[in-house]
Amino acid sequence: MTIIYTIINGILLGGLYTLFGTGLALTFGIMRTVNLAHGDMIVFGSFMSLLITRFLGLPPFISLVVLIPAMFLVGQVLQHALLNRTLQQGVMPSVIMTFGLSVILQNAMLLSFSADRASLPIGSLATMSLPLSGDFAIGVLPLINLATAVLVLYLLHLFFRCTMMGRAFRATSDDPTTVELMGVSSRQMYALAMGIAFAVIAVSAVFMGARTNFSPLDGPARLIFAFEVVIIGGMGSLKGVLAGGLILGIAQALGGAVNPAWFQLAGHVATLLVLAVRPSGLFPETIDRT
Repeated sequence: MTIIYTIINGILLGGLYTLFGTGLALTFGIMRTVNLAHGDMIVFGSFMSLLITRFLGLPPFISLVVLIPAMFLVGQVLQHALLNRTLQQGVMPSVIMTFGLSVILQNAMLLSFSADRASLPIGSLATMSLPLSGDFAIGVLPLINLATAVLVLYLLHLFFRCTMMGRAFRATSDDPTTVELMGVSSRQMYALAMGIAFAVIAVSAVFMGARTNFSPLDGPARLIFAFEVVIIGGMGSLKGVLAGGLILGIAQALGGAVNPAWFQLAGHVATLLVLAVRPSGLFPETIDRT
């Protein structure tokens, strides 16, 4: 029974990793852009939620009412002002630009918040649990996290498959030149896509801050987890994100059960094994433009 409980905990952890990977999958799936500042933006969102909680007196999850629109706007401005300038220059300029943004964000957060670790105050929700059998219980917060991740993916699926704007996003991803001929601005679509990705980052930032503590230097670790989720699931695949998050979470939980020092190592090994069997991931949906 112990291994079953460990797998259940891994699935619940996978809910957080799914949210980490969703924003990254959106930016790559639509724009073929690798955002190296993704992890730092998650940490930035956690600190912004903490500030909203302190100064407006809103609970962390209610702070999403302010944080989601704010992060959506930040994503749009970032794409309009910086990343759209690199669209015709290949992948490397955007990678270099987001790497520079990552360094700037880390140092700005260090100056503003110091290197001390922080966490979002969620009160009794942090310890609430549902008993399953015997001494085993599952946390309510991780369960809400997993349900939210599934809901976000489902809503994004409906948006991209069942709305005119969603179809425009998919067409822009497939062939931006033809989309321009049809009167749709690819740059505008890219800015909207980045805004949506940052809105998802806001959700993942609040759940991360509620489940664990964080510091300005945690961004690269969050980026690695997001990358592994996207790599396992398939670059640009939203349905693969859930599979990638669950596989990564279960692998880490099983590794940590054997030896706590193997917690992260087990996730890296699982990623390498998937790459060895399916180099393009479990559900690849990217399109080669060459």
